[in-house]
Amino acid sequence: MASGKKMPATIPALATDQGLNRYLSEIRKFPILAPEEEYMLAKRFNEHGDPDAAAKLVTSHLRLVAKIAMGYRGYGLPTSELISEGNIGLMQGVKKFEPDRGFRLATYAMWWIKASIQEYILRSWSLVKMGTTAAQKKLFFNLRRMKSKIEALEEGDLKPEDLKRIATDLGVSEEEVTNMNRRMSMGGDASLNVMIGEDGDSQWQDSLADTGPLQDEQIADIEERTMRHAMLVSAMGVLNDREKHILAERRLTDDPKTLEELSEQYGISRERVRQIEVRAFEKLQKAMIESATEKMLLPAD
Repeated sequence: MASGKKMPATIPALATDQGLNRYLSEIRKFPILAPEEEYMLAKRFNEHGDPDAAAKLVTSHLRLVAKIAMGYRGYGLPTSELISEGNIGLMQGVKKFEPDRGFRLATYAMWWIKASIQEYILRSWSLVKMGTTAAQKKLFFNLRRMKSKIEALEEGDLKPEDLKRIATDLGVSEEEVTNMNRRMSMGGDASLNVMIGEDGDSQWQDSLADTGPLQDEQIADIEERTMRHAMLVSAMGVLNDREKHILAERRLTDDPKTLEELSEQYGISRERVRQIEVRAFEKLQKAMIESATEKMLLPAD
């Protein structure tokens, strides 16, 4: 592997949101690479530090960055900055990508892009500091989705039943959910009808990217689901038969069984079933993280 690999300055300029339309038009001109071409370019950059190969790898995935960045518009930050941070993550992903591992660059780079954007958001929000726990970060980036899923879209504090469900699903306390909901409500969302452009003759929503799926995003999603499933199946090997069955019946089905039902089946107390479930989940989590790290799917700290 070549040392001191440098990334060329090939990304079109994007200084402000006023230039967003122009930027999105420019990056659509870069072709999406066929698998074979992507592999050969990645090998050239990986082994020889070829800047032209790196440039093609980066520019062919700029649309993926823009698509991902658009998904974080609700945090009240300039889209141009979200995209710029995502581009930094993309370049890091290209630097560390190893084509011989058998998956596409989009699948690998997507982790780096999201991580870069999320870290930028966390740095920018005065009420959410970098020192927050992993659970707090998970809450920060999933609260809107959870509220939408359960149709808790009204302003103000959440209903008790909605609060409890979100706290349980995300593994945080109800107080943490309440506090985060209030903080994010105070932050507000950027209006899609804000007038932009030098003459104020167009709206923010006019600059948004096409919501249709990108080819490389579809490939990344399919490959990610496939790998996650394979990792889950492999990680389940660390559990014994009872742990597998209890975890599957409690967390991996659409109609989970109650602690009471499983306690009767195994002739043990409900508390013992709960303990087995928790321990099995922790073991599975650890095995999944180790597997993801080994496959270089997760960015290093």
